[in-house]
Amino acid sequence: MSGLPVEPRVPPAIPYKTSSSLHLKFEHPLISWHHQSYRAAANMPPPTMPPAMTRPTIRKLALAYALIAVLAFGPPFGLAQSQGTQHPPASSQAPQSQPAPPQPAQDQQQSGQPGFAISVTVPVVNVDVVVTDNDGNYLNNLKKENFRITEDGAPQTITNFGTTDAPITVVLLLEFSQLGYGWFLYNAVNWADVFLRQLKPNDWIALESFNMRSNVEVDFTHNPREVEQGLISLYFPPFHEANLFDALVDVTDRLQDVKGKKAVLVLASGIDTFSRLTLDKTIAKLKQTDVTIYCVGVAEQMFVQTLDNGGLTYLQAQNQLKSFAEMTGGRVWFPRFDGEIPGIMADVAGSLRNEYSLGYIPSSQKNDGKYRKIKVELVAPDGGPLTVLDQKGKKRKFQVYARQGYTAPTSTAAN
Repeated sequence: MSGLPVEPRVPPAIPYKTSSSLHLKFEHPLISWHHQSYRAAANMPPPTMPPAMTRPTIRKLALAYALIAVLAFGPPFGLAQSQGTQHPPASSQAPQSQPAPPQPAQDQQQSGQPGFAISVTVPVVNVDVVVTDNDGNYLNNLKKENFRITEDGAPQTITNFGTTDAPITVVLLLEFSQLGYGWFLYNAVNWADVFLRQLKPNDWIALESFNMRSNVEVDFTHNPREVEQGLISLYFPPFHEANLFDALVDVTDRLQDVKGKKAVLVLASGIDTFSRLTLDKTIAKLKQTDVTIYCVGVAEQMFVQTLDNGGLTYLQAQNQLKSFAEMTGGRVWFPRFDGEIPGIMADVAGSLRNEYSLGYIPSSQKNDGKYRKIKVELVAPDGGPLTVLDQKGKKRKFQVYARQGYTAPTSTAAN
């Protein structure tokens, strides 16, 4: 057997499958089982490096790649420093190649280069004011010098003044509980048309109802007809409860980031039976809002007829609605007859259209988060009391509607 030529042993041909296991890095501990399973199936050692890829070849390729990298990106930092003769210092170069001296700040701004700017945020308190006489007529010809604002008793300088016809954002917040079922059934659609006809094409309006929970019946829209259809759908209240406090705070919170003139029109009994918030917490929340609240109490006739203790219950409800309106610069009505409601709706629309916009920078810049009381008065140009005369020369008494204060920001909020 030793004299016979020995043929090299050729392993049997095995199909070289292009599965993902052939392309995985076998040294990875999480995928080493692919290598083992493949060897068991093929019964052969793992493929070796092709003959052409010998060690000298690898060295040559490494040198070639290094040479290409040096030509493309320059020598390493240490090499460039050691071979200083290849890069002459700046003093030996031609003058035109030297970097230009720094430009003045004015030239840098003209060339579009970034400069430095100092910005200061100055807080401005905006107050919307409505002035009417005792007959409900609006006083529309007042000037800046006719207004005086004090904050915690300290006079303030009015920096912004004007009347604006900007679009308004209004939410109709309706109590839709069995407490007021009869009133809503027969009156809601009747008064709506009077108010909705006062809106302009750019105004936003939404409809929200509440009983034991709040529900958005119509989201913000420019189309008043959608609100009318939403009112028609309120035909049978499912619950006897009313969460007035929660619903009111929820609406004002969602309006907080809305810019411009904004208001909430509340039509409710004023009774709260199901809110998580107490009256004190509700008032504290409303002190932080810049939303004007108008309230129409509809409980007087209803409670007198249906509840044995209607007088006391109604008085408490009336005081609550009155507090919400007065502290935010709104107005409140308590109609005794259904025929009064259309006129009330016209008054609400008129108040939104006849506002004076006043602004001032508070003299106290403390960011202490405290409530600061605001008082708006009408004065003559000389600083004395303002006298308003009617066409017959008689003195006209007037009423000023403005929010009673605001909550100063805290240091964290200011930053």
